Amino acid sequence: MSTRHAQFEALVRACAADLYQFAYWLCGDAHQAEDLVQETFARAWRSLHTLRESSAAKGWLFTILRREHLRGVAGPRAVEDEGVDVELLEAADPAPGPERQEAARHLRRALLALPAAYRTPLLLQVLGGYSCREIARTLGLGENAVMTRLFRARQRLRQALAEEAPRPRRSGRTS
Repeated sequence: MSTRHAQFEALVRACAADLYQFAYWLCGDAHQAEDLVQETFARAWRSLHTLRESSAAKGWLFTILRREHLRGVAGPRAVEDEGVDVELLEAADPAPGPERQEAARHLRRALLALPAAYRTPLLLQVLGGYSCREIARTLGLGENAVMTRLFRARQRLRQALAEEAPRPRRSGRTS
């Protein structure tokens, strides 16, 4: 096996799960997420020679995936133009129990309702573990713009989740 093949295999093993999770949160569909990850790795394989530092590989792959998602959602031009806690996102993992599944549906709806300009940095931070500086570099924004978008994303997400929260039932009796 060539060095290039070994490098690529290690990259796939190290990043596939994180890429799938990010893709799934972006598009909300398991099959589409798999396709996004597959296309990301296909593009990465073709451009592997451009990767200069292996420490930057994960960010490079997330950038490719994000661009692939934008191409699919809004076409090629979209690529050119373009507090939630970890526990909250982990709670959205499908798990037994109707309460947890309902919470996951509420969170997914709220996340998907966020504008992409807010959703993408939030997902990169929470799911990808990226710092504001890394997100800024990945998205081609300033760090202050990223911090503003993260703040607004969390604010909108909290508001949407509060609006969707189940309300306690009132009985027909009055005291």
